[in-house]
Amino acid sequence: MSSSAEKTPPTPILDALKGMDNPHRRKAFDASAFFDGAVVDGAGVDYEHALKFLFGYNGSTATFNAYRRELERLLQWSWRIERRCAHKLKREDIEDFVRFGLSPPPAWIGDVHAPRFLIVDGEPAPNPKWRPYVAALPKTELKNGRKPNAKQYNPSQSAVRATFTALSSFYDYLTEESVIDANPVALIRQKSKFLKRDQNAAVVRRISNLQWDYVIETAELMADQAPDAHERTLFIMNCLFALYLRISELVADERSAPAMGDFRKDQDGNWWFHVTGKGNKDRTVTVSDAMLDALKRYRSAQGMSPLPTVNEQKPLIAKSRGYGPVTSTRQIRRIVQDCFDAAFERMKDDGLADDAMELRAATVHWLRHTGISEDVKIRPREHVRDDAGHASMATTDRYIESDRRERHASARKKPLRDL
Repeated sequence: MSSSAEKTPPTPILDALKGMDNPHRRKAFDASAFFDGAVVDGAGVDYEHALKFLFGYNGSTATFNAYRRELERLLQWSWRIERRCAHKLKREDIEDFVRFGLSPPPAWIGDVHAPRFLIVDGEPAPNPKWRPYVAALPKTELKNGRKPNAKQYNPSQSAVRATFTALSSFYDYLTEESVIDANPVALIRQKSKFLKRDQNAAVVRRISNLQWDYVIETAELMADQAPDAHERTLFIMNCLFALYLRISELVADERSAPAMGDFRKDQDGNWWFHVTGKGNKDRTVTVSDAMLDALKRYRSAQGMSPLPTVNEQKPLIAKSRGYGPVTSTRQIRRIVQDCFDAAFERMKDDGLADDAMELRAATVHWLRHTGISEDVKIRPREHVRDDAGHASMATTDRYIESDRRERHASARKKPLRDL
């Protein structure tokens, strides 16, 4: 194991999807540019198949980014620390890599999510601020002025599971390509050494009904006061809550380009929203009367007819400047966060500071959770399941809170004495 490599921040290996040429059209894969000294034997094979594996996810930016992160870490560790190629690693080596990821050296941990490459004089160059691992803090602590500390890096259980998922998929690919004989990740029998089992279902993160009332009222006030800037804000908030949309389902990417024509009326006069979601799966979402009114308001504010025409290609969420659709989830996050912040201030001004606090931690995805949680109280579960795009009823059942309430109510008056 190389101690000098542990003390030296690595330079990035794998580029973003938009900067990647089709690796299946390349004739040679030279990994020597990623080494300061001697090149690890077999690194070119690693590099070739890592690119080809990742390119297979060019229709799903989120999956591509997640798998690239884990493969980047694997190659960095394998080449720089172990000085061996990744496709020759055995089960015990993968276990060592996972242990390494639980407590990486400080030089490998950053305190900000920095891009891998920067454009310098028109050419991509490694970003000196990039690190394979990043220490993160909750939004509430960041807002209170705290800064991430590499010494406090502590990956969550979901992060460890993501590592196993990505590596297993990669080594399955290598097996199918006859590069290796067996998947070393699949041979790890005791993943419980790294993954804890929790019999409790994860609590669904959502905002309360009171908080949602303030959030949507705030969006309406913003839209009334500055329609050019915030009618779009109001429409986004309604889509996330009423249609249970994920943030990636609002923006245009390689997979899909949401358009106004995705709102469609069937032969019975009912409106549906057609969306390409997680895993490139298409689904239709029921459009309620209230959501249809929200659509009419937004379109009218944009100078369009109240309802879209068949196959209308105008972007669902258009850029505020220029033409075309919003392509950045970061922009949507900023819009939602600005609305959350404004709602938080209004709640504080109304003497509801304690009730407002959870808005400081809320994320865009909480609105999807909130919409599902509210609907599952009043609609058939299978209807909510299909609108949400859940693969099974078990996922939808996570949003039913009555069991937890009844469970707590039955235990509330348990005595400690006088039995």
